[in-house]
Amino acid sequence: MSKKMIIAGGGTGGHIFPAIAIAHALQQQDPSIQILFVGARGKMEMEKVPEAGYEIKGLDIAGFNRSSLIKNIALPFKLVKSFFQVRKIFQSFRPDAVIGVGGYSTFPVLRYAQSKGIPTFIHESNSFAGKANIMLGKNATKVFTATDGMERFFPAEKILVTGNPVRQAIAAMHTGRDQALQYFSLSPDKLTVLVVGGSLGARSINEAVITHIDDLLKAGLQLIWQTGKTLSKEAMEIAVEHREVWANPFITEMQYAYAAADIIVARAGAMTVAEICVAQKPVIFVPYPFATEDHQTVNALQLVNKGAAWMVKDSDAKEQVVEKVVTLSKDAATRRYMSETLAGLSVTDADQRVANEILKTI
Repeated sequence: MSKKMIIAGGGTGGHIFPAIAIAHALQQQDPSIQILFVGARGKMEMEKVPEAGYEIKGLDIAGFNRSSLIKNIALPFKLVKSFFQVRKIFQSFRPDAVIGVGGYSTFPVLRYAQSKGIPTFIHESNSFAGKANIMLGKNATKVFTATDGMERFFPAEKILVTGNPVRQAIAAMHTGRDQALQYFSLSPDKLTVLVVGGSLGARSINEAVITHIDDLLKAGLQLIWQTGKTLSKEAMEIAVEHREVWANPFITEMQYAYAAADIIVARAGAMTVAEICVAQKPVIFVPYPFATEDHQTVNALQLVNKGAAWMVKDSDAKEQVVEKVVTLSKDAATRRYMSETLAGLSVTDADQRVANEILKTI
C-alpha cells in the first residue's frame, strides 16, 4: 500500500519552496508515495505548487490582520469554514501523515490531524518560532528546525535540527559564473550585485537602489535586481536605460542569480539565509522589520555575529545600502572571509534528512 502525505502551508516563497523540496525528497526515497498539498486560496502556493507538478487544495482562510482590526471580523467564520473543508479533504484523501511548513493553512490541517491521531510533523524554518507552530508542537510527532536552541519553543525530545530545505537547483548549483552572467546578458568583467527583496518585494531596498543607482554604476558595478511587485515599473525603466542593469519582478531561475552574484543584498527570511549559505556569496541583509517577533533580524544576526554577513536596518536602507555595497566591492579580503564562513554554515541535504525521518517514523 502506498503511503499518503498531506503537506500544508504557504503564503510566501519561504514556506512554499522548502515544502516542495521536502515533497521531492519524499518521492525520491519512496516513488510510490502520494502527496497532496493544502494551501490558502488566493496565495502564492496555489500557483507555485501545480507548477512543481503537485496537486493542491485551497482553504478559505486568512491570518490575523495586525494593521486593520476591522478586517478580522470574518476571521472566526473563515476558521470554522476551513475546518469543515479540511475534514472533507481528509475524508477523501485519508493521509498517513501530515507535514506543516508554516503559513495560514498549517494550523487547521495539523490541528485536525492531531485530533484524529494522525502523525504530524512540523518544519520551523525561522530561528524564532511562529505562534501556530508553538501550539501545534506540543502534540507533533517531530519538529524539524533550521537552527539549534529551539527548546524554548518546542519540547526538546521532539526537536531534530535538520537545517532548511533549499531548492534542488540551488543545492546542486551546477552553473558557472560566466554562464550565469550570459543568462542575464551581463559582463563577466564586472563585479555583480544581486538585489532580492524576497518573493513579495521590498520597498526600502528598491528605493535605495533607485535613489543611488548612479553611485552603483559609477563604482563599476552591474546589477541583477529582483524587485517583487513594488516599484518594478521604475526599476524596469532604469534597466532599459542602462545595459549594466537587469531587472524583473521575479527571478524563476534563482540558481543563475546566485551563481552570477559577487555581492548580495537581501531580506533575511529563513529560506533566503539558507540559500545564501549554500551559494556562499557575501551578503548585506536588510531584515523586514515587521516580521513576527522581528525574526528576520534574529536570522540575520546568526550570520552577522560570525562575520559571514553585514546588516543594515530597514529604516537606514535608503541612505546606507548602496554605500555599504560599494565599500564591500572594494574589499576583496572581507568578501573572501564571508564566503569561507558561509561555506561552513551551508546545509544542502536538509530535505533528505526531513524525508528520511518522516518515512522512518510512520
